[in-house]
Amino acid sequence: MLLSRCSTYGTANRMKVRLLACAATLSLLAGCATVPAQDRLAQQDTLEKVNRGVWGVNMAVDKVVLKPASSVYRVVVPKPARHGVTNALWNLTEPWSFINNVLQGKPKRAGTNFGRFLFNSTIGLGGLIDVASKMGMHPAYEDLGQTMAIWGIDGGPYLVLPILGPSTMRDGIGTVAAFYADPVNIAVSEADISVWYKRGFRALQTIDTRANLTESGGDAFLRSSLDPYAAARSAYLQRRHAQILDQENSTDAGPPDEPADASAPADGTTTRPQDGAALPESSAPLPGDEPAKTALPPSGAPLPGDDAAPASAPPSPPAPPSAAPMPGDGTSPATPAPAPAASPPPR
Repeated sequence: MLLSRCSTYGTANRMKVRLLACAATLSLLAGCATVPAQDRLAQQDTLEKVNRGVWGVNMAVDKVVLKPASSVYRVVVPKPARHGVTNALWNLTEPWSFINNVLQGKPKRAGTNFGRFLFNSTIGLGGLIDVASKMGMHPAYEDLGQTMAIWGIDGGPYLVLPILGPSTMRDGIGTVAAFYADPVNIAVSEADISVWYKRGFRALQTIDTRANLTESGGDAFLRSSLDPYAAARSAYLQRRHAQILDQENSTDAGPPDEPADASAPADGTTTRPQDGAALPESSAPLPGDEPAKTALPPSGAPLPGDDAAPASAPPSPPAPPSAAPMPGDGTSPATPAPAPAASPPPR
């Protein structure tokens, strides 16, 4: 019993020390820069040959393992249950997002993370129900890669990580660091449970992410692309840039502490219409619209199938009678010729 308590006490102390060390290290770097870094080198893709090789291996693993597993998961688990699992897994990212929002100097978004984790973990039954969004606290997700970008650290070359997929040098370092600094990852790795439960938790995260990718249209997007590798690279870099600027979309960006643009609304929302809102009318026809019923001017020209219209020209005067018989006419009585005048008798 005494040994068990000592072991538990030592584990808790190690967790505290690791958290404090990570927080202290990251806090020292928080003031390095305030202008978001660029990803120009990543756009050039200087390691394309190597990246395409890793991409091919990832696609093979996805075809053989990940996609079949996610397909079975989508068939066996009802959609409401899958939605609840996704909510619960996203709820576990709130502590890490809170830390990164603090490191980025965004107290409002950090407060959103704290409130979401508090209400979803309690009222939302461990995060299965996203009650915080219904209360007006929209997601404000952040990670260490975004934090380093805010500090001014460039993305470095574009990378395709094994299994994890598209990334950059900066985001890859952030992903590795999260395994050792994220409070949830620390709690899972230090938990006194079987290693198979820990592996099952990681597997559930992977399968849920793959299933959500299918449902969001990711597979169809790659199938419709002439070069899936280039399409995935472009989509990742664009989405990542929007995440760094807290402009991913109006519902996932969360309330910014300072407007990124003077022309943008101060509450951080975009001009995207809300669900059910009427869109502005447009006179331009869309594919599938019925043609407008516009009356055509009357035309005197007959169309195929129309009945012959009676002639509107005035009747011509009758031709003068002719004495010459026409073929087919009946034999008319002979008109006697006039008698010649009588000549005087000879003398």
